Amino acid sequence: MSYKKQKLPFDKKGGVIVIPRPMIESDRYGSLSAQAKVLMLYMQSHWKNTVAVGFGVREAAKRIPCAKGTAQNAFRELVNAGFIVMVEESLFNSRTQSKSRTWRLTWLPYMDAQPTRDWAN
Repeated sequence: MSYKKQKLPFDKKGGVIVIPRPMIESDRYGSLSAQAKVLMLYMQSHWKNTVAVGFGVREAAKRIPCAKGTAQNAFRELVNAGFIVMVEESLFNSRTQSKSRTWRLTWLPYMDAQPTRDWAN
């Protein structure tokens, strides 16, 4: 007898963002600003196991929406609370292609390694 995978009713459009309950119930998550929490969701929507998430301040300010300074503060909050870790610094060059900072989301696997869950330590 073969097992048929059941389609979940909340995944009809091709994707779901799930946040672990222990993370939501943590004091660190509770102390984050609303902008930082929204930024986490947008960053997770770009997450892939094999590459770091490329997400910059300008994109965050546009998506949230908020001022660039508020977006910078949201990134700083997430770093200080242990939810994200910078993998590679941004690069701006007018002659070549610029790139935004890349981030590792500590509550999700990265490069086939288990999540480090720095926010829990």
